[in-house]
Amino acid sequence: MGHPAVPPTLLLCQLGLAAAIQWLGLAESGSGVAWDESHHCGLLAGVVPEHFQTCRRNLEVMHSVVRAAAETVSACQKTFAGMRWNCSSILRAPSFGPDLLRGTRESAFVHALAAAAVTHAIARACASGSLPLCSCGSAPSEAPGPDFRWGGCGDNLSYGLQLGAAFADSPVKSSGPGRTALRAVKLHNGAAGRQVLSDSLDTRCKCHGVSGSCSVKTCWKGLPGLGEIASELKSKYLAAVRVTHRLIGARKQLVPKETGFRLLKETDLVYLINSPDYCVPNVPLGSLGTQDRQCNKSSVGSEGCDLLCCGRGYNAYTEEVVERCHCRYHWCCYVACKRCRRLVEKYVCK
Repeated sequence: MGHPAVPPTLLLCQLGLAAAIQWLGLAESGSGVAWDESHHCGLLAGVVPEHFQTCRRNLEVMHSVVRAAAETVSACQKTFAGMRWNCSSILRAPSFGPDLLRGTRESAFVHALAAAAVTHAIARACASGSLPLCSCGSAPSEAPGPDFRWGGCGDNLSYGLQLGAAFADSPVKSSGPGRTALRAVKLHNGAAGRQVLSDSLDTRCKCHGVSGSCSVKTCWKGLPGLGEIASELKSKYLAAVRVTHRLIGARKQLVPKETGFRLLKETDLVYLINSPDYCVPNVPLGSLGTQDRQCNKSSVGSEGCDLLCCGRGYNAYTEEVVERCHCRYHWCCYVACKRCRRLVEKYVCK
C-alpha cells in the first residue's frame, strides 16, 4: 500500500524551507572546484538558484561557503553521534528526507548550525587574509583594561554576519507563495544560530614582557570553533519551543503553542511539528530507526544500549582491534611502538 501523496502546496513549502540548506551539498560537490571563474557558479544554479547571483558577485567567498558546508556536516554528526537521530540524513544533501524537509526540531538545529557556520567561516577567512574585500575585525572602542591593548587580528564577525545572512536567508525570502509559518520558522532559526555565534565572541590575549612576565597583553576578539557552537545549539535543540504562526496585532508572529509559555527569546530554536522517536524505520517521517546501531552498554546516557535501542535489547559481538603498544622513546628523536592485537566486546541494537 503506497504512502499518501504530499499536497502540492505543502511540497512547495517544504522545498522552500529546504532550499536554505541545500547548499550543504557543496561539502561534496564543491570541494574540488577552483571557484575562480563565474561559470563555476553553475554548480549552484540547478540546486539553489537564489545563490547563483550571490556566487557570481562574491566568487572569492565560495571557498569559505564550501568549508562551512563541510564543517556543518561534520559538526552535526559529531554532536548527535550518540542520539537516536544521529544527523546521518545530512549526508543526503541536497536531497533531504522528511526529517529536514518539515518543520521539525531536527530541521531547526541544522538550519541554525548552517547559518552560524557560513558566518563563522567568512569571519575567520577575513581575519586570515583569504578574502580581498575584508580584513581583521574592528577593535572595540573601549580599552580592555590597564596593561592591555587591542591588537592582533580579530575575526571579522560584522562582515561574516552581513554576507552570511544574505547567503543563508535568500532562498527562504524568495521562496514564493506557500505556508508562511515554515518561512518564519526558518528565518527565526537562522537568526538564532547567528545570535548564538555572536554571543560566543570573546576576548583573547597574548602576553608580552621579559621572561614571560606578561607586563603587557595584546588582545583581540575571536570566535570559538564551530564544534562549541554546535554543542550550544544542541542545548537549544533539547529545549526547542513548538510554535504556531498567529496574527498578533497587525501582523503574523511566531508564538509558543502552549498557552502560558514564556515569550520567545531570539536564541530559542523553534519548530512546528513533533518528531518521531526515531526508534523504528518510518520513511514518511524520515526515521531510519536504531537497529544495528552500536551502543554503549555501560552508559546511562543517550548512547547507552537501554535508550538507544528503545528497550528492544542488544546483541554482543567481539571484534579484534590492532593498536600501538609498548612504545619507547629513543634519543633522539622518535618513538618506536609495537602493534598489539586484542579482542573488544561491542554491542549493537536489536
